[in-house]
Amino acid sequence: MKCEVISIGDELLIGQTVNTNASWIGEKLNNLGFNISHGVIISDNKHDIISALDNASNRSDVVLITGGLGPTKDDITKHTLTEYFNTSLELNKDIESKIIAYFKSVNRPILKSNLDQALLPKSCQVLYNSRGTASGMWFEKNKIIYISLPGVPYEMKGIMEEHVIPKLLSKMGGETVVNKTIRTHGMGESFLAEIIKSWEENLESKNIKLAYLPSPGIVKLRLSAAGIDQLILEKKLNDAIVELKALIPDQIYGYGNATMEGIVGGLLKDRKLTVATAESCTGGSVSKMLTSISGSSSYFNGSIVSYTNQSKIDLLNIDHNDINKYGAVSQQVVEQMADGVRNKLHTDYGISTSGIAGPNGGTKEKPVGTVWIAVSSKNRVISRKLKLGYNRERNIHVSSLSVLNLLRLELLKN
Repeated sequence: MKCEVISIGDELLIGQTVNTNASWIGEKLNNLGFNISHGVIISDNKHDIISALDNASNRSDVVLITGGLGPTKDDITKHTLTEYFNTSLELNKDIESKIIAYFKSVNRPILKSNLDQALLPKSCQVLYNSRGTASGMWFEKNKIIYISLPGVPYEMKGIMEEHVIPKLLSKMGGETVVNKTIRTHGMGESFLAEIIKSWEENLESKNIKLAYLPSPGIVKLRLSAAGIDQLILEKKLNDAIVELKALIPDQIYGYGNATMEGIVGGLLKDRKLTVATAESCTGGSVSKMLTSISGSSSYFNGSIVSYTNQSKIDLLNIDHNDINKYGAVSQQVVEQMADGVRNKLHTDYGISTSGIAGPNGGTKEKPVGTVWIAVSSKNRVISRKLKLGYNRERNIHVSSLSVLNLLRLELLKN
């Protein structure tokens, strides 16, 4: 079934609000085997909404609309849909009673505009909103399904999971699509494609589709297979992943929605080991990633952000002669930083970063994007030099991922 997402809202067009709804719906339906063929963003304008619906009716089987169902005057989606489907509004007593009960439960006055949300098109199937007061609406016309959902992400997701997805699956038929995502770090998209070229070509004979999904520091590989038997599809994709892992064992760090910090945290927790960070160019980004995981206090002891040379000397006992001789961005200094924070905070591992994030500060010998990372344990210290680009935010992000990956590989070896 071809699906299209129409996102309504001036705030989306001007960048005031990020359109997370469309990406969530797209990922959710794609994982269930639906074909997401189009996505458009339009303003809160009656003529734009009608035009988008007309265009969608010529190319899609399912049209999902988000936004414009609130109680204020600028929310015109419901009235426009009522006109488009040549119906009229009627009071839904069941929804009205639920709206009244909701406002009483939160001890807030009920305005007429709130009660008006119980006025719904006669020809639609009402999709009850258990998380708010704006009901979803399901229309069918000329064998096309139109689904209108609130723009509030929390409410939209509730209606999708409770009503829309089960109803769509019941109409989908027997075929299913299985997707698996492999997350890699350490190789750019082009270089990675060259390394796995023969493996990729072999996928075609197995009717497996491959998509490259690159982002800073990460290339995700999404495998997809369609068929009737889900277990057979799962095995086919798992076998392909085993073959891939033999080609790039160090680059694959996780699957699905796994994060680098989550994987590293899991390894530390399972092994009952601890870590501390000494950060210069990343400015606390690594420790932020580690502490984003619930329960990280069991393995993360703390961080020292030693941004200046003097703080490196005072807090991490870096040899000032080495800073003068080699510079703060050097193998000698970054290794001492990792050792220093491990000893200072009494952990099993210390990890460190020191570099030139940019866009200023580079030299001919050490251009912007030069970063050293290190991992220290009681057995040894290892370090790596990164040569990144000129974008400061990207350099910080990739450096943080890289030092965590270096720790991940060290944990696996030990």
